[in-house]
Amino acid sequence: MTNVDAYAAHASDKDLEPLEIERREITEDDVKIEIEYCGVCHSDIHQVRDDWGNSMYPVVPGHEIVGRVTEVGNNVSNFNEGDLVGVGCMVDSCQDCASCKQDLEQYCENGAVMTYNGPDEHLGGHTYGGYSEQVVVDKEFVLDMPENIDTNAAAPLLCAGITTWSPLSHWEVDEGDKVGVIGLGGLGHMGVKFADALGAEVVMITRSPEKADDAKRLGADEVLISTDDDQMAAHQGSFDFLLNTIPVGHDLDPYIQLLGLDATMVLVGAIEPLEEMHGGGLIMGRKRVAGSVIGGIKETQEMLNFCGEHDITCDVEMIDIQNINEAYERVVNSDVKYRFVIDMDSLKN
Repeated sequence: MTNVDAYAAHASDKDLEPLEIERREITEDDVKIEIEYCGVCHSDIHQVRDDWGNSMYPVVPGHEIVGRVTEVGNNVSNFNEGDLVGVGCMVDSCQDCASCKQDLEQYCENGAVMTYNGPDEHLGGHTYGGYSEQVVVDKEFVLDMPENIDTNAAAPLLCAGITTWSPLSHWEVDEGDKVGVIGLGGLGHMGVKFADALGAEVVMITRSPEKADDAKRLGADEVLISTDDDQMAAHQGSFDFLLNTIPVGHDLDPYIQLLGLDATMVLVGAIEPLEEMHGGGLIMGRKRVAGSVIGGIKETQEMLNFCGEHDITCDVEMIDIQNINEAYERVVNSDVKYRFVIDMDSLKN
């Protein structure tokens, strides 16, 4: 085992602070990675603060990891020392169930092992994430990062990126489709970028008129203010696809009215109870409301390749690890455009 520096929370009401953790020695199927950048996801905050009631302490968050390979096991042929790689939300799965065999490890029927707060079958206890110097990961869960894009802005692609790419890909959003992205935050800004790059007609749907200029800078063709009844009525029944990134429970009915015949709205943000929904809105028009969570490894690699081809990264604000607790408060207050990324070199200071 190797001892490495990290940042961790020891209880739901405690700030993150320095902690020395253990990483396993590499097995024949492992890749050791020196972490250069780690994104800050709202899920990190939920786990640190035990908002979902399943946290195991100490929590070392971080599942948007970018770094360089420093060592590989004997069975690893697709990665070499010095390669730029990424690790997302998962570090293992059973690899044998129906979901895994379809490259949908995120839906592993036996439970995917999350990058942090998952069962650590090698060292016992639970897994530790990317707020640390190094990580050791099975080769099947390591991703090849494009070298031509800004490395420091690529980390959130491993969660925010794949979370929005996966539904756009699965529901086959294509050139000319009218796509609405609901909510302009860490997820929404990536949804706009991807839909625009796919050639869709992109409409940002928001409650905040002041976000209009930024939405258009990101690639939106139009901005629809959801609190404006006249604007909502003008777009009724016209959308081919809606990507709903609102992170809290809300009323779906106004957005269902925007869907056209056989169109789909996919939820990627609200992992909590929703307000009551009127069934008639779905029945009249054969509309669908669906959900989606991250993506499998194959799909995540496809997303990264697409980003390399189209020069797509996230809009980020860089921070040192010593400022992580302040950054958490700013995320909670929606005071970031649009994701924080930690320069992990700061951990050495």
